[in-house]
Amino acid sequence: MDLQGIGPLKGNMSFWIVVTGLEIYEKTKELEFKKHGFKSTRNKLAQNIASGDCLIFYITGKKQFAGIVEVTSKVIYDDSRVWQSKKKPDEMYPFRVNTKPVITLEEDKWLNAETYHERLMWTKKWPRKNWTLAYQGSLREIPKNDYAILLADFKSTKKQG
Repeated sequence: MDLQGIGPLKGNMSFWIVVTGLEIYEKTKELEFKKHGFKSTRNKLAQNIASGDCLIFYITGKKQFAGIVEVTSKVIYDDSRVWQSKKKPDEMYPFRVNTKPVITLEEDKWLNAETYHERLMWTKKWPRKNWTLAYQGSLREIPKNDYAILLADFKSTKKQG
């Protein structure tokens, strides 16, 4: 895939799928996508996230991709209450990064993740009938080409209005 002209693709940046519930995503959106927090159980993975990396939000329950942000800071620990989930009321999402939006879609335009099973390299590890297994866990690094496919589709969808 030609990666030219589709968005921010800098040298050694990494790309991450953030698997999250609607409540957490909505709070990040309310914060104008200026910051995002990761679960306390994701310390080791979160520490691999660096400024310049991109986060793609996958919304559980909806099984859709909602937006992409670029990380603009290193990961910090902060256990003040910002995000709250009914499923995990004691979770503080303490591993946090500053971010800026790359592209976000209105909910009725979100991308259906199931349609990407055959198109993305990282999802092919799982059988088609169990495609949702690719989205277990709350944070997963993906290849640059998979990011490029998603970013191009986000842009195409946004352009269609």
